[in-house]
Amino acid sequence: MNYWLVKSEPHKYSWEKFNEDKRTFWDGVRNYQARNNLRDMREGDLVLFYHSNEGKCVVGVAKVVQESYQDPTTTDTNWLVVDLSPVESLKKPVTLEQIKAEPALKDISLVRQGRLSVMPLRADEFDKILEMGS
Repeated sequence: MNYWLVKSEPHKYSWEKFNEDKRTFWDGVRNYQARNNLRDMREGDLVLFYHSNEGKCVVGVAKVVQESYQDPTTTDTNWLVVDLSPVESLKKPVTLEQIKAEPALKDISLVRQGRLSVMPLRADEFDKILEMGS
C-alpha cells in the first residue's frame, strides 16, 4: 500500500462536501509531478486530505477507490484523475505549523514543495500525522 496527501482549498472542495458526496474524482491537477503521483496511486491506497490556503491543516483520511483515468473535465489527454472516498475525519486537524515543528516530518513534500497538490508520503509520515490528529 502507498500513502498520499492531496490538497484542496475548502471554498472550492471541502472535507465536509467530500463527506456529503461520499465519492469524487480528483480533478483539476495541472502539474506534471502531481499528475504522475495520481498515475501512481493504486486502489486501496490511503490519502490524507489537506485544506490549503484557508485552515492549512490535514482534516481527514480518504482512500483510492478507482485508479487513474482521463480527466473528464478536459480533452487534453495529459491530465488524469483518480476516484477517492472518505474514510474518517481526524479527531483534531493537524496544522501546517504542527507538521513543520515535528522533526519526523521535516522532509515531507508539504514542507519542501508547498505548491504540489498531490504528493507521496512514507508510511511512517502518514502514521505520524494520524497520531498527531488523534
